[in-house]
Amino acid sequence: MRRYGEAVKPAIHYKARPGVYAVLLRKNELLLTHQDAPTPEYQLPGGGIDRGEHPVAALHREVFEETGWKIAIQRRLGAYRRFTYMPEYDRWAEKICAIYLAFPVRRLGPPSETGHQAVWVDAKGGEGLLANIGDRAYLTRVLSHHGRRDDQALG
Repeated sequence: MRRYGEAVKPAIHYKARPGVYAVLLRKNELLLTHQDAPTPEYQLPGGGIDRGEHPVAALHREVFEETGWKIAIQRRLGAYRRFTYMPEYDRWAEKICAIYLAFPVRRLGPPSETGHQAVWVDAKGGEGLLANIGDRAYLTRVLSHHGRRDDQALG
């Protein structure tokens, strides 16, 4: 599995943390979440999978919590991992990030997760906003095929 981000620190014990994230397109717009803390940044909506939770259910839950939107999932695009410190949990994690292509269907309300804000941006401009290099790589891949009839190129 491809790795993005900082190098593994051999002296650190990392705890595996599987998560799901979505590239959410509507025509030429992209729905992101802006997280205020611990560091303000734009992210693909998503997050950790709870114990016993199916990844698709986790994606629906996380996107709703962070954006307030109901989504329709088109397909799983792939996965990558990154090794990082998570200050909100005070632990080092090997984040295993599954990325999906999905479409916003309906706004059900504001984000329920504290410190998150749903933000619509120009899809191409979203590449420069995303803080995580792995998320940027998947968005770039999707946008390079956006609008083509042959969605096999996304797989």
